[in-house]
Amino acid sequence: MTAETEREPNALQDLITRARVVLWDFDGPICRLFAGHSAERVARDLVEWLESNGLHGLLSERERESLDPHVVLRAVDRRHPGSDLVAELEERLTKEELLAAKTAFPTAWADPLIRTWTARGVRLAITTNNSPRVSRAYLEDRNLLACFAPHIYGRTQELHHLKPHPRCITRALNAMGVAPASALMIGDSPSDLQAARSAGVSFLGYARNDRKDKLLRDAGAEVVVRSLESVLSVVRESG
Repeated sequence: MTAETEREPNALQDLITRARVVLWDFDGPICRLFAGHSAERVARDLVEWLESNGLHGLLSERERESLDPHVVLRAVDRRHPGSDLVAELEERLTKEELLAAKTAFPTAWADPLIRTWTARGVRLAITTNNSPRVSRAYLEDRNLLACFAPHIYGRTQELHHLKPHPRCITRALNAMGVAPASALMIGDSPSDLQAARSAGVSFLGYARNDRKDKLLRDAGAEVVVRSLESVLSVVRESG
């Protein structure tokens, strides 16, 4: 058992015992999407594409220097919501994410945890800011798609509904016919935590390093694990 669960054994067990549905963020808890395909390079490419189309002034200096492609996409959507420009930029990001999925690095213990929860009759869904096409492609390659399908809820053209907005979570809950109190979300960012809280769903933080752990705890996450092995152990023991 890890140090995290030694400090928080009852809280972790309570979260798992109550959950009839588990909502997974994709990039982080399930895999490192950009492990072999630099997110920073993708962000730069999006900025360069905008500049090549005479749109240099559309982004602030901070946004142009961002290492996160979602920052670029959100910035353009704030200024031109629902436009063809946003649709083109979103499709470019989706294609980059699909490339990244081919070299994504599986999160340790995620695959057996997914299969064990499914075998125990717990239903699973994806609630992500990435394209749902990307989640499907990755899960299919890992032979995990049947554990989630059809409940994969990701980025749509309505970019103002990206987390921390709870829209993807409420879509999952409504489609699965489950009350928020019976659901658990696993996420690795403060925006995941905020979305879960807004939807009334319990939250389990996954932090692969000290920086992620601090961000989650500073945001108010009460239960954070550094390895999904601890979660898998509790799921097995509670079965």
